[in-house]
Amino acid sequence: MNVKRTLIVLSVFVFIFSGWRAPLLAQSLWSDSTNWIADQRPSQIGDIVSVVVAEKTTTKDEAKTDVSKDNNNSVSDGVGVLNFIKALGFSSKSSTKGDSSTERTHTAKTTITCLVTEVLPNGNLVIEGARDVVTHEEKLKLHIRGVIRPQDVESNNTIGSDKVANAEIGVEGRGALSRVQKPGILTQILQAIF
Repeated sequence: MNVKRTLIVLSVFVFIFSGWRAPLLAQSLWSDSTNWIADQRPSQIGDIVSVVVAEKTTTKDEAKTDVSKDNNNSVSDGVGVLNFIKALGFSSKSSTKGDSSTERTHTAKTTITCLVTEVLPNGNLVIEGARDVVTHEEKLKLHIRGVIRPQDVESNNTIGSDKVANAEIGVEGRGALSRVQKPGILTQILQAIF
């Protein structure tokens, strides 16, 4: 029995030291993929960047119209068979003046987190993002799309909307306030005709 026991113990030692090792299951607290020195900037599809929207537009349109028109027409007394026609004359004068002025100011301030949807050949990134905000029965849908340079992204992973090329920034509202501000159907028809 000692020979048998010795053979079993010897075969176990041979098996253990022959190069077979069980996979290690311990995990390290240190992540090799983390770079504590480099500044992580978006560079590939799916990366996230926050756009700080601070847009203000002011437009002013002015128009001035001054039109006048004079008409003088006359018919003299009839001759021969048409002698019953008496002198007929009329004149008209019209004058139109108009001034119009329109001034609009739009302000949009928010932060929209966007995804990189495309990497251009020169390294620039196409970003796109949207946000829905619901307040007091009013739903605002904010969206932005444009092209950014990775080097313009700040260390806190934000970029100003003034650094977004070909920016398409939209704010659409639906709800009680939008319904009140929209002209009625009769007004829309009259505006389309006239």
